[in-house]
Order: sequence, then structure tokens, then C-alpha cells
Amino acid sequence: QVQLVESGGGSVQAGGSLRLSCAASGRTFSNYALGWFRQVPGKEREFVAAISWSDNTSYSDSVKGRFTISRDGAKSTVYLQMNSLKPEDTAVYFCAHLRAGPMFLISSYDYWGQGTQVTVSS
Repeated sequence: QVQLVESGGGSVQAGGSLRLSCAASGRTFSNYALGWFRQVPGKEREFVAAISWSDNTSYSDSVKGRFTISRDGAKSTVYLQMNSLKPEDTAVYFCAHLRAGPMFLISSYDYWGQGTQVTVSS
């Protein structure tokens, strides 16, 4: 089993930056991939970014060039650096463990964190 705890959310003005963290425990961190998703009330959870055990990364078109995903094996933590934030980035952001399958598919993930709120004001 994998436990995931997100942190780093908050409120920021458009154009600002935030860094989200996802602390993982329960399995050998170096062996698995993690992803970030986000969800707005009334809408489906959507893929944001993911990083594999070999540091391959994937991003949604909506965040490519603005967000960067990275991992720190020593801290068993994955980060999501979010720059040039826009009001449409406002959502609850979730960290998830990739079980198998394409990184952009929500069905590929089995363990999820509790989420952290990001609010971007114009």
C-alpha cells in the first residue's frame, strides 16, 4: 500500500507561483511513478503531470511550459512547481500512485492523496 500526503496549496494572484509537494510512504519510492491531477467542483478530475521511476515526464497541454514535475528520492517526495498561474488553474490538486498504464489516464492510478486547494485570483 502507498500513502500520499499533499501540501503547498494556497491562494495566489494570477501570474504568481506555487510549489506543491507530495510525500509518499509505504513502498520503495524509486520503483514507482506518481502523477498530479486536479478537480473543480462539478467537473471530472483531469490529468496535470506525471513522472516515472526513470524520470520520464508527461504534461497536459494546458500546463506545458508553466508547470514542472520533479522528484526527490532522498525525501520520497514529488513536487509540482507551478509558474505563471492563471485563474483557470484554480482546483483541488491530487497526487496519485501509478499502478499500470498510460500516465495521462486516471484509471492507471490506484492510490490517491487527500488533495490540496489552489486558488488563483485575477
